[in-house]
Amino acid sequence: MGARLRELRFTCPGGRLTGQQLAQRLGWPGSKVSKLENGKQTAAPEDLRAWADATEQPGVYPELASRLAGFESHIRSWRRALANGFKPLHEGLSAEIDRTSDIWVWEESVIAGLLQTPEYARHVIQRYAELLDGPGDIEAAVRSRVQRQEWLYRSGRRLHVLMWEAALRSLICPPSVLASQLDRLNGMIGMDTVELGVIPFTASVKIVPANGFWVLDDRLVVAEDWHAELWLDDADNIALYKKVWKTLSESAACGADAHNLINSARRALNAR
Repeated sequence: MGARLRELRFTCPGGRLTGQQLAQRLGWPGSKVSKLENGKQTAAPEDLRAWADATEQPGVYPELASRLAGFESHIRSWRRALANGFKPLHEGLSAEIDRTSDIWVWEESVIAGLLQTPEYARHVIQRYAELLDGPGDIEAAVRSRVQRQEWLYRSGRRLHVLMWEAALRSLICPPSVLASQLDRLNGMIGMDTVELGVIPFTASVKIVPANGFWVLDDRLVVAEDWHAELWLDDADNIALYKKVWKTLSESAACGADAHNLINSARRALNAR
């Protein structure tokens, strides 16, 4: 995208424009032109339309908009996605989950959303809202996340969850809330729709336990970073994330051993 924008600046029918000249036409700081051309900032649709007009080539806007749509289908900026509130963001993922039969989840430091209690979910969402200066529709987001969990009770569904032990101990919420969350986890071990594994701190691992992600059937990966959520639907990336999940699973404790790890984290809370 940056290279294409630079090309439009160079090929302006009225003569090649410098970055500063273009910025003056647009009423932008010169740094914004540089950031867009060097991939350090993602253009908004209105930025692309203004760029096309300022370089005297308005007819290229549909092409630029198409490029942006393709880009944002893979990288979804949290700040831009949250412009309309948390609820639409949650509902978008819920729609994808609704048409999924098998989900593989890896979380390194937080309980997986499909297993969260409402109180735990509320604290997690609140923390993200504070970090990103997000909207205040926390309760709507909590309701959406809890409603999504109905998926677990439908015939033919299967949730495969791996978590690092840090997820059992991270106090993103008050100890009493985490205690209730751990009790719920214990109650979900043995459900016919849930496969739960926990990687102990002391386990040998073949790869670094980092970067939470979800794999929906064999068609979509949703991975989170601080700045954005990645939606990846190409076969190579899906295969890679499935391989990561399988590799991590080789270090996981399941069944009674997972119970023991959860109970150990629970006892640590009682000792506070």
